[in-house]
Amino acid sequence: MKATWEKIEKNLGVLEVEVDAERVAQALDKAFNKVVKKANVPGFRKGKVPRPIFESRFGVESLYQDAIDILLPEAYGEAVEQADIFPVDRPEVDIEQFGKGQSFKFKAKVTVKPEVTLGQYKGIEVPVQKAEVTDEELNAELTRLQERHAELAVIEDEAAASGDIAVIDFDGYVDGEAFEGGKAERHSLELGSNSFIPGFEDQVIGMATGDLKDVEVTFPENYQAENLAGKPAVFKVKLHEIKRKQLPELDDEFAKDVSEFETLGEYKEDLKKQLESRKAEELKGVKENAVVEKAAANAEVEIPEAMIDSEVQNMVRDFDMRLRQQGMNMDMFLSFSGQTQEDLRAQMTNDAEKRVRNNLVLEVIAKEENIKVSDEEFEEELSKMAETYKRSAEEIRGILTANGSLDSLKDEISLRKTIDFLVENSKEVEAPAEEAAEKSEEASAE
Repeated sequence: MKATWEKIEKNLGVLEVEVDAERVAQALDKAFNKVVKKANVPGFRKGKVPRPIFESRFGVESLYQDAIDILLPEAYGEAVEQADIFPVDRPEVDIEQFGKGQSFKFKAKVTVKPEVTLGQYKGIEVPVQKAEVTDEELNAELTRLQERHAELAVIEDEAAASGDIAVIDFDGYVDGEAFEGGKAERHSLELGSNSFIPGFEDQVIGMATGDLKDVEVTFPENYQAENLAGKPAVFKVKLHEIKRKQLPELDDEFAKDVSEFETLGEYKEDLKKQLESRKAEELKGVKENAVVEKAAANAEVEIPEAMIDSEVQNMVRDFDMRLRQQGMNMDMFLSFSGQTQEDLRAQMTNDAEKRVRNNLVLEVIAKEENIKVSDEEFEEELSKMAETYKRSAEEIRGILTANGSLDSLKDEISLRKTIDFLVENSKEVEAPAEEAAEKSEEASAE
């Protein structure tokens, strides 16, 4: 087989391939063995029609498409390997010649992984801050713990307020007609959570137990259900019950309930150490992100749209998986948020481009610095995964092998080692306290 590669643009080229006639004949044989099983020829059982009679009746051309489907993928894969290119999208294939007794010729227009021209990646200045925990941060964490261990108490003599759980019936109408999904009974709604149509929760605030109210809202213009987008709606709402969080007192009993310590003072001391450790890890992430983004910004690379689109698809799939782990799904999220799938993808595009760019640059730095994954490091990673998932290392290896993910795991380890290399070769500079605190909060949110 012959394969030649010619680049026509930065990330685009043409792969010309010629497969010898012998392999074409083999592909035609396989196509015949497949097609003959379904061929109806008087006087012969299915699968028993002789080849000459089949070709005389249907023509050898009837086998061409099946033969191409058999031969093209393997020939393309071999040509890619021979040309030493890395496609990042489906090729545009043009069949130039295919026939019995002939060689198979085709051209494939291929988008390939872009070339990266590295800039400065050693000695990059990155801001640092000590992992100190303020009294305000400690008190905020204690408040979060109180919230987490709060009990819901039924409130009977007060109006619903932001933060309360309102148990409601609602029945929605647009243009006087009920619409699908607009009705529910005894639905628990946290007021102020902004999980319903804008304006809905604000109008429930102030209602008392047993109250009936017409809540008037307007669906967002970009609402998922096109028949409702931008339209005014009326929801008939009945408030059955108001539940309010009752926070536990911050005292020794609280410390005993939520920890192994006997006094609140001991617990606060331990909690402060935990927060310092967490903050140190967050600031480590801030430093890693800073050095990677600066190294990527210093590099020159033109990223194909196909790579960005692929990364967006990965991000959407990961987001959907996280939603399902929380008991939701994509349709529910889009309905509650008033967004479309296209809106979500658009929001993710910038991050997807940044991820692709960072990974491409890290990959080239790893090659430039000869950063490789040893067998010992790979086995250690398998052992960590085995411990996490309560399986044996061999089971994990088998799963990764079956999924074709072994190389992906090695790439992931290599990227982590490359990031460590960049951090080790960076220069620390003192960051303004406000800037470092802001970046720490961003890392914590992620």
